Amino acid sequence: MKALLLREIKSFFGSPIGYLVIAIFLIINGLFLWVFNGEYNIPNSGFADMTPFFTLAPWIFVFLIPAVTMRSFSDERKQGTLELLLTKPLCVWQIVNGKFIGAMLLIWIAILPTFIYVQVISGLGMPEGNIDMGSTVGSYFGLLFLIAAYSAIGIFTSTLSDNQIVAFILAVFLCFFFYFGFEGFAIIIPSFSSAISALGMQNHFKSMSRGVIDTRDMIYFISLTIAFLSFTVYQLKSFKL
Repeated sequence: MKALLLREIKSFFGSPIGYLVIAIFLIINGLFLWVFNGEYNIPNSGFADMTPFFTLAPWIFVFLIPAVTMRSFSDERKQGTLELLLTKPLCVWQIVNGKFIGAMLLIWIAILPTFIYVQVISGLGMPEGNIDMGSTVGSYFGLLFLIAAYSAIGIFTSTLSDNQIVAFILAVFLCFFFYFGFEGFAIIIPSFSSAISALGMQNHFKSMSRGVIDTRDMIYFISLTIAFLSFTVYQLKSFKL
């Protein structure tokens, strides 16, 4: 699996893909958080906190992570190398985990430069350093779990078609549905709103963003990630057969 993981990382940074993903993420965030006027603009909000960033990031990742993962297996299918990959002395789980961890690490690297925002916002506080570090750390922790879940969804959809665009659209839809969709259903069916909201990622991400790391939120993200990785393994085994 290590060799496959290194191959994935090299494929990202051996081409413009990895650098482009990181640049796009940072540029979009920088424009919305520091340049464009609006609800996400931190200097105009009057509050020294990272809430606008953690509100905006899930939206950006809905499109960015599917763009990273869409080629994972669809490209292998299109080039006819999937069968060759499945014949290597690796179990299907190792192959899936190699692709998954490679994509996830790329996005984790993309959020590392945003730690500068914390330092800048802390300096803007009155008094200086007046920033809620509890909610900030919890939000970053939740963002790591969110990235893992999005990546697992993207890896799964890449097995459904040899067309990368189809894989991208399916991944965007599923990421959007699991993050925002259940909140919409909760509004439509208010009598079961709390139960329906609990099925969506947004509810658990917001819970972690309050600075309280609840094991129920962690179990939710881990379970969702494992579920989609399991679907991916099942799909690949059907090709192997």
